[in-house]
Amino acid sequence: MSDELRGKKVAILATDGFEQPELIEPRKALDEAGAQTIIISPKPDVIKAWDGEQKNWGETVKVDLELGQADAEDFDALLLPGGVMNPDKLRVLNEAVEFVRAFYEAGKPIAAICHGPQILIDADVVRGHKLTSY
Repeated sequence: MSDELRGKKVAILATDGFEQPELIEPRKALDEAGAQTIIISPKPDVIKAWDGEQKNWGETVKVDLELGQADAEDFDALLLPGGVMNPDKLRVLNEAVEFVRAFYEAGKPIAAICHGPQILIDADVVRGHKLTSY
């Protein structure tokens, strides 16, 4: 296993309806590279994945930190999984938009998958940048 991310803390911002492989697989890769991944959500306890292949609810994931207690300064990078429901629920929450904007303003890496960039648009941090999207 690589340890090139050892000592790095990566925030994963998600809520119910995240696309299952878009959180599970990147988190696994980050963990294997030595990063410490922290699931942050506006919901306490657990969040449910949407399994697009099965067209039904999928796995549950334990929430490590509620959004209201999270501070972007405590992290080195941010991962925004997609799915249709997840970004739609997050981008209407001012607290989530501000959390994302703080990463951008600090110049920290942000990875946004599939529909994940929608919250970047609401945070007004994509103007003047080239992005790929779903």
